[in-house]
Amino acid sequence: MGHAPEGNTTGLGDFLRSRRSRVTPQQAGLPPSAGRRRTTGLRREEVAILAGVSIEYYRRLEQGKQQRPSPAVLEAIARVLELTDDERRHLAALGRRPATAPPGAVSRTLRDDVRRMPDIAHPYPACVLSRSSDLLAANGPALRLFPGIEDWPEPERNTARYAFVHPTARELYANWDDVAHGVVAHLRGAVVAYPGASDIREIVEELTERSAEFAALWQRYDVRTRTNGHKVYRHPTVGGMTLTYEAFDVARSDGQRFVVYQAPPGTPDHEAMLRLSA
Repeated sequence: MGHAPEGNTTGLGDFLRSRRSRVTPQQAGLPPSAGRRRTTGLRREEVAILAGVSIEYYRRLEQGKQQRPSPAVLEAIARVLELTDDERRHLAALGRRPATAPPGAVSRTLRDDVRRMPDIAHPYPACVLSRSSDLLAANGPALRLFPGIEDWPEPERNTARYAFVHPTARELYANWDDVAHGVVAHLRGAVVAYPGASDIREIVEELTERSAEFAALWQRYDVRTRTNGHKVYRHPTVGGMTLTYEAFDVARSDGQRFVVYQAPPGTPDHEAMLRLSA
């Protein structure tokens, strides 16, 4: 397997560097500087001054030598870097993360009541995903929502793998770019939420090796909470449709999510969705 993205590419320092590279001095309210800048983003010392911390303290943060920064410091830095709400939560989680962490337990086990939930949602497509996006349970419409995924052995059925590797995915998702960004953003957050988890590390390593698009998006360090949204389909069987989805955390499950897709009743999208259960 190729170079592991975990480690240097998932820490506080890397996230801070990626964010400050996207804020120009003009955005931060700094006067134009004389001479040529080597970067279009903010310098370390500029972030430090604007956030009210010492340059050496901020340098140690980016070098991973300053552990457990205070919430007030992180909030000041978030303000300077113009972080979104999702990015602020991610920064706070990185700040709380220990320097080393034991590997997280890997579990594909579903409680019986959770396993029944997709069937209860029928005819709406519904499934249960693991923290690393393994497809743990799905009703018939949900399986048919991912054409070709049933050709893979059950342990290999993973919606992140499907989006980047399966030859059908690019044609299936009319908004593939948005889907791809969401997949990567979820895995980026999962790395922090479950430090040391081998299942998350392995899928990130695999997709980095197999997909240049995934590798490029992973290096962007984008973070977004994806608990709902919409996907636009060009489905080979039922035709075009736009479905919204809601993802619910499963209690006492170590990161499992119950996902339900839907469309407003009486619409062409709803009629197309119902054909998945035919």
